[in-house]
Amino acid sequence: MLDAEKARHELEAIELKIEELASGPADGATDAQIKQLREQIRGLQADFAGFTSAWKRVQLARHPQRPHTLDYVKHLFQEFTEIHGDRAFGEDPALVAGFARFHDEWVMVLGHQKGRDTTQKLHRNFGMPKPEGYRKALRAMRLAAKFRRPIISFVDTPGAYPGIGSEERGQAEAIAKNLMEMARLPVPIVVTITGEGGSGGALAIAVGDRILMLENAVYSVISPEGCASITWRDGQKAELAAEALKITAPDLIQLGIVDQMVPEPPGGAHTSHEEMARILGPMLHSALNEARRLPIAELLEARYQKFRRMGQFFREAAG
Repeated sequence: MLDAEKARHELEAIELKIEELASGPADGATDAQIKQLREQIRGLQADFAGFTSAWKRVQLARHPQRPHTLDYVKHLFQEFTEIHGDRAFGEDPALVAGFARFHDEWVMVLGHQKGRDTTQKLHRNFGMPKPEGYRKALRAMRLAAKFRRPIISFVDTPGAYPGIGSEERGQAEAIAKNLMEMARLPVPIVVTITGEGGSGGALAIAVGDRILMLENAVYSVISPEGCASITWRDGQKAELAAEALKITAPDLIQLGIVDQMVPEPPGGAHTSHEEMARILGPMLHSALNEARRLPIAELLEARYQKFRRMGQFFREAAG
């Protein structure tokens, strides 16, 4: 593997070369060269990814300008028609869902939505859904199953909202029901962890056949700050906790939690929403095609076994 400084210099050199080629006369050979150089950049980004600390990734995953679900909808999908309400209590803007066209095919899109300025963040509850949000997502997913439409899910939440109202309306039950129902939905499900994947609030829309994860996203049962407070009684040790939790894409791929890491533009996904969508789009399409190749019975069994394999189990030998 390249050392960090060498990887950085090579990335800069290739980017300069692309700028030079792009500023010259356009022809087929030049386009082919630029395409080849972009492939080299992706390879170097994958190498460089291993040198970024877990805590740095946590900060990038929380960047206020990082693309959210509706940003991906804007750049990757057409004719998005949003679904509102859970038909039981009300609407939850922290989680969006709706049918859209993806590569000339109708799919169900759902995901967390954090908001950017203060007004939006308050409206979206900082991307932390309440029970009605998860019940809306389940209603949308059942619609997708009814019409045999694949599901594409975007995960980016600090966690499910823990307020009194959420507990009164059955937050844990709503999450648990989503886990059960998603495990047996008879359509392909592709999940992308785009920012923070916070505990059950993330997993409630992340039981899928293919799990993608952005290079600087994180996925964990608890936040580093929460882990540090419990383990060391010191929230200032969050950086240490981030390393210990193994919450980054390379770690989670090695553990079998995530299937594939999605490279981000230089500097992170927040630097260019359009470029991030351009990188993610083909990988989403490929993952969806992989999932749809299996007959439904085999797809459901593979999904079940995928999640059964997660974790480590020990059995004591009989005395």
